[in-house]
Amino acid sequence: MADTKWNVTHLPDLAGRTAVITGANSGLGLMTAEALARSGAHVVFAVRDLARGGAAAAKVGGSTEVRRLDLADLDSVREFADAWDRPLDLLINNAGVMMLPEQRTRQGFEMQFGTNHLGHFALTNLLLPHVTDRVVTVSSGLHRGGDGVIHFEDVNLRGRYTPTRAYAQSKLANLLFTLELQRRLTESGSPVRALAAHPGYAATNLQSHHASPVARAAMAVANRVFAQSDRAGALPTLYAASQDLPGASYVGPSGLGEMRGGPTLVGRSAAASDPAAARRLWTLSEELTGVEWQLKPGGRA
Repeated sequence: MADTKWNVTHLPDLAGRTAVITGANSGLGLMTAEALARSGAHVVFAVRDLARGGAAAAKVGGSTEVRRLDLADLDSVREFADAWDRPLDLLINNAGVMMLPEQRTRQGFEMQFGTNHLGHFALTNLLLPHVTDRVVTVSSGLHRGGDGVIHFEDVNLRGRYTPTRAYAQSKLANLLFTLELQRRLTESGSPVRALAAHPGYAATNLQSHHASPVARAAMAVANRVFAQSDRAGALPTLYAASQDLPGASYVGPSGLGEMRGGPTLVGRSAAASDPAAARRLWTLSEELTGVEWQLKPGGRA
């Protein structure tokens, strides 16, 4: 059932809890960081640009710190994880890139799949021995777009890249990752939960990077006329991060087409609910990143 009146004032007291938020220096990540910090959490801004991250953290107030993380570089992901040495209550995989011209990560992966999925896959697995509560990964209603499948034969989409196809594949991967992560957590006996969320249509700076100038112009107009604010768009993430929800839950806006509205549990495509595809993606992701499952039975590393 939709909780249309739920907002940041309903967050519990988070004093003593630590949250890592990727891409916390702007947009949804910044709004999420602000709300968690105001509720008492110690918030770690995991960002590519330390100067921008520091400026954003200073505006948020509360207990914060800034650490460098470039999800498009697996070496940076490993450095971030290697430096982590304390319990982590909440990992929010928020950062992402959207509908870029064709590019590659430092390790040669298609940029959207490499950043949105593989970077977060590696980060989560490497940090998982420290996580005590939950992992929330930000997906998108556009996981239903593109071809609606993971192109397992070539996730880098060589020779058939389009910005929309690549973005949709990466967001579908976020949901399949959450599904398989929860299955593995349950199987290992871990109390940690994996959840996903999407913001609906929220006005952020992501839309300004579309490969097409025409699409960028259209999105700029839509941001002003139709979109909800980034503050409202962060509510599903905050709901997933703080409420007592089942593992593998997916939270989004309650309004028409899940474009805006209060946070509620939402559905996903059949492809995003396929356990066989989720396992296959996990195996492929381990092969591509060189990062494997960290937990043993009993939820121990």
